[in-house]
Amino acid sequence: MTTLAKPAQRPARPEFSSGPCAKRPGWTPENLRNAVLGRSHRSKLGKARLKAAIDQTRDVLEVPADFLIGIVAGSDTGAVEMAMWSMLGARPVQLMAFESFGKDWVTDVTKQLKLPDVEVLDAPYGQLPDLSKVDPAKDLVFTWNGTTSGVRVPNADFISAEREGIVICDATSAAFAQDLDWTKLDVVTFSWQKALGGEGAHGVLILSPRAVARLESYTPAWPMPKLFRMTKGGKVSLDIFEGATINTPSMLCVEDALDALKWAASIGGLEGMQSRADQNLAVIADWVAKTRGSISWPPRRRFARTPRCASRS
Repeated sequence: MTTLAKPAQRPARPEFSSGPCAKRPGWTPENLRNAVLGRSHRSKLGKARLKAAIDQTRDVLEVPADFLIGIVAGSDTGAVEMAMWSMLGARPVQLMAFESFGKDWVTDVTKQLKLPDVEVLDAPYGQLPDLSKVDPAKDLVFTWNGTTSGVRVPNADFISAEREGIVICDATSAAFAQDLDWTKLDVVTFSWQKALGGEGAHGVLILSPRAVARLESYTPAWPMPKLFRMTKGGKVSLDIFEGATINTPSMLCVEDALDALKWAASIGGLEGMQSRADQNLAVIADWVAKTRGSISWPPRRRFARTPRCASRS
């Protein structure tokens, strides 16, 4: 086995984790001075900041006007769970599992919800499942960008525009760094702590009109925890998507997300964020190309074509 020497030079920004990612360049606690602290999140000031976070998310991500955006509890995991518990069961389900979170969703659907008609499209880490097997008549749950496996779907061409099922996309490592096709996605989830470098604990849930129709036409057979309830009287609770969160959010985290979104807009919005992520990938890709012949390289692993963290430099 080859022993590599410890690098003599440290990076300018040594912070690294799977989430939260590094803060945006130039970030300081002073950026949070306008946080609504010591006040209810249901106060006029609190709701205004939550609504601003929703509106700025729509602007930067270029989310269609008829899609709903909500801030929810439990990070990306909470957002995915809300969607699965509220919408799955109306049709057979397919799940794509090629990294750890996708495998978690398989466990939840098969062992917790115990749905009877489930098909798992899996692949070893570093590879993608056979996308041609995706059935437009079935609901689909998948991760766009594999946080742990280092691969992503190339595009949304494998999803039919005439699909009958709904598509739930865990995009926590893809939002702001990947080109998400909103015409093919019915539920999109992510957390501030990934590509934005924001703080943890909160998730973002985005619903298409098709997802709203599923919520209003289908009632799951199982009891629904309060934290997951998105309907009342058979209709979607629109106040959730206007800043009236189900649980109590951290207004400090909300302010941090607003700061990150303002920064994202300042560097060119979605195009600027994706370009920054591409530049980050180029650094790693160049290193791989230079060292592939000099060190042992796992034969079945490969880096994502675009890294998930656009905030890192």
